[in-house]
Amino acid sequence: AAAERRLTVDLDAKQIGSADVVIEAIVEELDIKKALFRELETDVSETAILATNTSGITLEEIARALVDPGRFVGLHFFNPVSRLPLVEVVSGAQTDEAVVRRAMSFVTQIGKLPLPCRSAPGFVVNRILAPYMVEALRAHEEGASLETIDKAAEDFGMPTGPVELADRVGLDIAAHVTELLGSSAPESLRAKVRAGELGAKTGKGFYEFKNNRPQKSSRYEPPTQDLQDRLILALVNEAMACYEDGIVDDLDLLDAGVIFGTGFAPFTGGPIHYARDRGIDNVIARLEVLAERFGTQFTPRAGWRNLTPRQ
Repeated sequence: AAAERRLTVDLDAKQIGSADVVIEAIVEELDIKKALFRELETDVSETAILATNTSGITLEEIARALVDPGRFVGLHFFNPVSRLPLVEVVSGAQTDEAVVRRAMSFVTQIGKLPLPCRSAPGFVVNRILAPYMVEALRAHEEGASLETIDKAAEDFGMPTGPVELADRVGLDIAAHVTELLGSSAPESLRAKVRAGELGAKTGKGFYEFKNNRPQKSSRYEPPTQDLQDRLILALVNEAMACYEDGIVDDLDLLDAGVIFGTGFAPFTGGPIHYARDRGIDNVIARLEVLAERFGTQFTPRAGWRNLTPRQ
């Protein structure tokens, strides 16, 4: 692509004044990001877009460092960037609409799929994945084996089970995102982080990793439909929460984003499409049963009852 041919390496930021888009991808520390953007704003051209690759900090917090927050946008890529096509294009409260359109165009030009969304903790993908991983760890604390839990999700069509996914994301990051979203991380997760067992990157998390492969036992209880529902409907209900809270305006875009950002079983058409196919009444009834057994995190979102056939 033409945009790719124009990419140059500029380790000392000598050419920053001629850049159209500057993407920050440093550590997830608010003060460090703010300091960098204060500096960047004086170096870039007046028309340049300033973007952050933050995965969890709201744009409004970082934007306080800027004189012109209108040109500030989130461009959240997913790892591995070479394989995952989705980029969340995040608008803060002060982001200019024209800047969002230019950012969307940039994402398309580099061959990625833009998902426009509003700034809120976890944005779309991390927010939707968090309850899926948290329920998996709660089920493990209640006695289900790691392998049984992962198999329940894989049988549904997920590319990776939630426990292995947490190990691959990094247990420190999984715990951080969970806390950002306002729920406390399961004790088993916090214990792993305290022990420095952070998943694939340290060679040990919930699983041990050899040659980047989790060492799973082949002997485990077959998963039940109940366990599968507990995992999948935690994710599906949170997808509706994202729509209901106005983080994404379009249900088809939401479905596409969850498929491309999480690998959610593509043949289902995405979480909202899956709920429609399964039957909204059935989904609501199952969520009510799960809420009674496992907690208010399963309370069906009001948006399910407001869903119109063509929405």
